[in-house]
Amino acid sequence: MKSLGEARLYAILDLGYVLPEDALKFGDELIRGGADLIQLRAKKQKTEAVRQLAVELHRLTSAAGVPLIINDHPEIARDVPVEGLHLGQDDLPIAAARAIVRRTGCCFGKSTHSVEQAVAAEAEDADYIGFGPLFATPTKPDYAPIGLEEIRPLHELVRLPIFCIGGIKLANLPEVLAAGAKRAVIVSGLLQTSDVAAATRAAKQLLVATSARKNQHQQ
Repeated sequence: MKSLGEARLYAILDLGYVLPEDALKFGDELIRGGADLIQLRAKKQKTEAVRQLAVELHRLTSAAGVPLIINDHPEIARDVPVEGLHLGQDDLPIAAARAIVRRTGCCFGKSTHSVEQAVAAEAEDADYIGFGPLFATPTKPDYAPIGLEEIRPLHELVRLPIFCIGGIKLANLPEVLAAGAKRAVIVSGLLQTSDVAAATRAAKQLLVATSARKNQHQQ
C-alpha cells in the first residue's frame, strides 16, 4: 500500500460529478492512470449507500495498493477497512473521529482554508491536510479562492503532507507547482475529461517530474 509520504496525486471520486453506478468504472480509470490516493466523496448520498459503495470500491483500490479515503463518515471508516478518513472544518474534531474509528492503519486528513487552519490541523494531530481552494471551484462554492501566495511559506511552517486543492486542472498545475506545491488534489479536472486515465497519468507525470527536479536542485 502506498504511503502518504510517497503520494503526489490525490484524486477525489466525487459523486457530484459521477453517477453512483459509474463510480467503480471511474475508480478503475483513476487507478490505471496512477492516482496515489483516492477519496470517495458522496455528500448527497445516504450513509448506507456510501457504505456499500465503499466496500465495493475498497476491493478495487486495495487490490491495486492504492489507499482509499472516506469523506465525512467516521462510522464507515470504522466498519470498512479503508485507509483514511477526511474531515472538513465543520466536521468532528480529529480526536473525536479517532475515538469512533478506533482502528489502526487509518489516517486522518483535514481540510484547511488558511495558514492558521493548517497550523491548527497539525496541532490537532492530522496525518495530512488539504489546503485551498486555490482557485474558484464549483466543488467549494462557499469558499473564496486563496490563491498561490501562501503555498511556499506554508510548507516551511507545516511538516505534514500538504495536498493543494481547489480548481486545479492540467492547465494550471504547472503554476501551482511553481508556487511551491509538492502534492495536488484534482477532482473535476480528471473526472470531466474524455479520457480519465490519460488525464490522471499526465497529472501524475508532471507531479513526479517536478518533484525529481526539485530534489536534484537541492542536492
